[in-house]
Amino acid sequence: MLEQPHFGRRLKMLRLERGLSQAAVVGEGMSTGYLSRLESGERRPTPRAVTYLAQRLGVDASALNEPLGGRSLSHALAAASSAPPGTDCTVALLHALRDDERADLSTRWQALWLLSRVDCRNGDYEEERGRLGELIELSDLLAVPELRVRANVQYARCLGALGDLGTAESAAVTALAIAREEELQVADTMTALMTLIGVETELGRLDAAGRHVHELERDLLPAASAPQAAEALWTASVVSHRQGDHTAAQDRLETALGLLQSRDDLELWTRLRTAAAAAALEMSPPRLDAARRWLGEAQVLVELTGTPLQGQELHALRAHLAFHEGRLDEAHALCCALLSDGELRLPYRDRVRLAVLEGRLTILDGRIEEGIATLERLAHQATDARNMDLAAHVWQTLATTLARVRTPAPRDAVASTRRCR
Repeated sequence: MLEQPHFGRRLKMLRLERGLSQAAVVGEGMSTGYLSRLESGERRPTPRAVTYLAQRLGVDASALNEPLGGRSLSHALAAASSAPPGTDCTVALLHALRDDERADLSTRWQALWLLSRVDCRNGDYEEERGRLGELIELSDLLAVPELRVRANVQYARCLGALGDLGTAESAAVTALAIAREEELQVADTMTALMTLIGVETELGRLDAAGRHVHELERDLLPAASAPQAAEALWTASVVSHRQGDHTAAQDRLETALGLLQSRDDLELWTRLRTAAAAAALEMSPPRLDAARRWLGEAQVLVELTGTPLQGQELHALRAHLAFHEGRLDEAHALCCALLSDGELRLPYRDRVRLAVLEGRLTILDGRIEEGIATLERLAHQATDARNMDLAAHVWQTLATTLARVRTPAPRDAVASTRRCR
């Protein structure tokens, strides 16, 4: 049998080089759980497993035990850090990260951080979680407060995107405690506090989130840069919206949008407009003109420089907008296209809201029991995930949709929808 952890590192590298998911590699002859344990070095491979995996990867079995080599991690890191925009240095960096076992901890931390940011932008949250777990371990070994805070903040955000709010809260609390204890700069403390506010909001702890928003605006916002202030106001706006204060939410959001120019932080500028459109669609009643405008502004940049994840986020928001505008066939088609996509990258909350919309459309199409069952299942799942805010949204949607069915709109206002296959 081949030695670990070398075999697992080589196996994972060959898989990533081919752009394959774990599910694509295992096929019907192996479980993804077993492959994951092989890649992590937890299990030693059997000869049968080696032969099967080599066939699935299209390589000779000997390729899974080739000696490590290649450029140093510091060289690969320098090349990746200085690469022109749009250059993909992921594979080279992964090779060096695997091969250079003599790299110091700081260099390894930097490489893992760059790779985790790529994972985040692409919506590869499971890959990101693994890298961030190692980053937290390295940060603790290095004992550098800034690195510990940043690793825990990003870990909390990643877990939030995966729907694991309990662990996300623990990471966010840890990050904020370190930032306060070490009296770090405003940027790190603000980021940690905003991350905690976001988790508390999803958990339905609006009183705690509101107190932290007050602390954020009172103690940290005055010293923040424009991008930091914009993100802080966005965070505060979400809390106001969940508390039912739509006027305050709108004011904070408008202020945030006005603070930031696209040249300041292009990625944040786009995210803010996407978030603003989502918030406008969730208001009661929805602000359709504003949502349409912000979606249009975001779309221009996403089409030019966006990631597949950003494209999916825009498509999901277009589905919600089409529903509110009465274009139910279009909303249904967009829902079906996204939810049937084998490469769906949306965060947990966005996935659930999209599935809720599909369930709502199912009820309006006359398949009432099927739609009710879908929404009840989603509500229970959100409750099990401790996402009380999302669970409340699902139950409220079910109630309002059933009320609409009992008091139907004029026949020409409701387009027929088709089953998603």
